[in-house]
Amino acid sequence: MSSLLTFWSRWMQPTAAPVPVSPAADLFESADAMAGLDPHHAQELREAASAWLRVVR
Repeated sequence: MSSLLTFWSRWMQPTAAPVPVSPAADLFESADAMAGLDPHHAQELREAASAWLRVVR
């Protein structure tokens, strides 16, 4: 019975969303998603990602 409850509790736990490799990668992905909707905002996101990469390097 205990093993069944353990299995069930593990199965019911929500899976964690994959963590982006870096904040810059997340910003670039957001920029790609925004490109068709708001090109100005997409450019700002790309600039922020580039700035992050300059600071990290």
